[in-house]
Amino acid sequence: MIKISPSIMCANFSCLGKEIDELEQAGADLLHFDICDGHFVPIMTMGPLVISSIRKITRLPIEAHLQILEPEKQIDYFIDAGVNLILIHIETCNAIFRTIRKIKSKGIKVGISLNPITPISYLENIINELDVVLIMTVDAGLVGQPFIYNSLRKIEQVRKMIDSSHLKVEIEVDGCINYNTIPKVVRAGANILVLGTSGLFGVKGNRESILKEIRKIVMELK
Repeated sequence: MIKISPSIMCANFSCLGKEIDELEQAGADLLHFDICDGHFVPIMTMGPLVISSIRKITRLPIEAHLQILEPEKQIDYFIDAGVNLILIHIETCNAIFRTIRKIKSKGIKVGISLNPITPISYLENIINELDVVLIMTVDAGLVGQPFIYNSLRKIEQVRKMIDSSHLKVEIEVDGCINYNTIPKVVRAGANILVLGTSGLFGVKGNRESILKEIRKIVMELK
């Protein structure tokens, strides 16, 4: 089953509550919040206070993608804000097992994110602890980058790793996910699609019709 996760970083912040309501009514499966600190990636974005406010107005699951240094120091704030899934970049966390187990002890799902240059060998000793593997199909942090096609092989490799061990781990993809790249990432093994500017917010048409068209594209792949 394919899940759609709109990237809230690409939404219109002047009417964010309205945007969230439209996405929920349109059939989004969850909401993707990019949390950037200006160190690991070159921009700064929102934090737990924004998520806490949004938590009050939506029933959709919220995922916090922590593109920050030393995320283990910040996870309590996001748990308190009401997130359902925390995604951590393995490159930035000093105590990955301890951090994952702390998140899970709070009843929150956990995932590891891999930048395009990060090898999947980083997952070998930890994938059985995860709910999600997020594979970046662009470098983390900036909107509007072109899709990195070498990422398709990485998706295939992670899918094989998951299936060969009979794990219930989902594969999420983020970065230039749109009408053109969706068939490629789904065929490679992804099942959670993060939609940003090129896949949703910058596309002509209302939110519901765009999401319906994406689901139609996926169904026609079978």
